[in-house]
Amino acid sequence: MSKNYIIFGASQGLGDAFVKGLPVEGDTVWIVSRTRPNSLDVNDGVNRRWLAIDLSSQQQIPYLKETMKDIAIDVLIYNVGVWEKRGFEDDYTFDLDEVEDIASLMNINLTSTITYVQALLPHLRQAENGKIIFIGSTAGLAHTGNAQVSFVTSKFGLRGITNALREHLRKDKISVTCINPGELAAEVPFEEGAETAIKLYEGTRIPVQDIVTIVQCVIQLSPVSCVKEINIPAMTDLNA
Repeated sequence: MSKNYIIFGASQGLGDAFVKGLPVEGDTVWIVSRTRPNSLDVNDGVNRRWLAIDLSSQQQIPYLKETMKDIAIDVLIYNVGVWEKRGFEDDYTFDLDEVEDIASLMNINLTSTITYVQALLPHLRQAENGKIIFIGSTAGLAHTGNAQVSFVTSKFGLRGITNALREHLRKDKISVTCINPGELAAEVPFEEGAETAIKLYEGTRIPVQDIVTIVQCVIQLSPVSCVKEINIPAMTDLNA
């Protein structure tokens, strides 16, 4: 039986890997992103549709609702997360983060997560085995040695969203899962394969294929089971 997916943050990296690696022939995928995804050009029997939405505001929620109308959604994957402008630079310090940038990060990573998912709950309730999967980060776990205050806060918050939403949807038998990967080899396109990513980063970054495989497992479970949270650091990451 064919499935309907909607994947947020799907124009590149891990989101692009989900769009290319999860659906099979006959499935439909709505791709939510600001920029046009190149996955629209893939010809593999999957119906891919682009929703050009900027998640920095809530203004396009009516457009999302109107576009989806009465369509049942089997799988919603929310793979969105921005971080501090210099968050991964050696000289990064929270002291220099701009107030406007902090507010924008929290809006995208938390407020938009709640509001856009809320808009799609009626569509998930129409599915026989609805799944919501949030992509978090090991930065949102305890004691991972990360000093990016706003990003870490937002990823802790995403776990809170997951837990509360799961309780809200328990009566509907819609499972809500948070997957927390460590550092990903997201720059290596999905079609180039896991071995390419492993070789390039000498096994220090997780191939996107590994996360796709985990999500496939969660999707295939019956409505009886609920995976609450999965943490997947790289083997070389001693802080996670």
